[in-house]
Amino acid sequence: MLCIGLMSGTSLDGVDAVLAKFSADGKPLLLEHCHLPFPAELRQQLMRLQSPGPNELHDAALAANTLVLLYHQAVQKLLQQTDHVPGQINCIAVHGQTVRHRPELGYTWQLNNPALLAELSAIDVIADFRSRDLAAGGQGAPLTPAFHHAVLAHPQRSRLVVNLGGIANVTVLIPHQPVIGYDIGPANLLLDGWVQQHLGQPYDKNGAWAAIGEVNELLLQRLLNEPFFAQPAPKSTGRDWFHLAWLRQHLQGFESLAPEDVQRTLVELTARLISTETLTAGEPIDEVILCGGGAYNQCLLDALHNCLPGSARLTTSADYNMAPEHVEALAFAWLGWCHRQRQAGNLPDVTGARGPRLLGALYPA
Repeated sequence: MLCIGLMSGTSLDGVDAVLAKFSADGKPLLLEHCHLPFPAELRQQLMRLQSPGPNELHDAALAANTLVLLYHQAVQKLLQQTDHVPGQINCIAVHGQTVRHRPELGYTWQLNNPALLAELSAIDVIADFRSRDLAAGGQGAPLTPAFHHAVLAHPQRSRLVVNLGGIANVTVLIPHQPVIGYDIGPANLLLDGWVQQHLGQPYDKNGAWAAIGEVNELLLQRLLNEPFFAQPAPKSTGRDWFHLAWLRQHLQGFESLAPEDVQRTLVELTARLISTETLTAGEPIDEVILCGGGAYNQCLLDALHNCLPGSARLTTSADYNMAPEHVEALAFAWLGWCHRQRQAGNLPDVTGARGPRLLGALYPA
């Protein structure tokens, strides 16, 4: 079965797309991938929609249509690069762009127009993956732990899979125990926002700017006192909770702190959160496997080497034949495969749903 997975996450950097071939037992073989960055105007539209504003229903509809045109470009690029035609592709599985995530209020909203994507691509589209889990009392997120378990679980070794996107989430894979997974807090979301504000760059490449700063322990402890970090799982979060205004609030009294010291402290925040999860997993963790764009942040990797327990080997998903930036899109291709197989795509122990549920809604070509 051939499935395309499309992912645009809280980092708001662009669309990651993969074409994967799935075996009968659901193991993916990556055939091709591409990344299309968001045009500046679309990124600005999406940033504005992260918080309430005038005429936002109209603006959201227009942004969704523009986003789908970019999705379609990514699909066409994959087909051209692999000499496939639409009739050979079983489905496109697309997450959409999250602009609100309020599971405590019973809703989550991912911008998308899957009917338009089906019309343009002439391929069946599966979308709206979070809603059914939410309807069953779950958080609707994170959804990637089920995929992590399917492709990275080991019969003897305990593993912590850490996705470093805009938000950091973890999957705890301990042999013979239920899978645990949840969001732990901010990662690239704050790091990218801070460097954009001060250097005008889209992100801190390799963590080079953070590396010239120093950790401010007083600020770090203030950040670590955020109540979300102490909440028990299941839990999920996004830009509704963590954003630059949240950071500026915590920076009161630290106005003289050099911007690069703030950046380095934000790196340390993410590293400490990951370390805490490693130490409290219930069993010694043998491997910490990083995926997502943050896996390329050398400053973060150095910080993790310094604070992870010595028994834990730090690696990335590249060691398991998945480039870190492809994992989330592959996860949604896999969720599309699950939908086609009429298999549940959620893990109730992760999301808090009342039981396994078939995820996604089908928009036929």
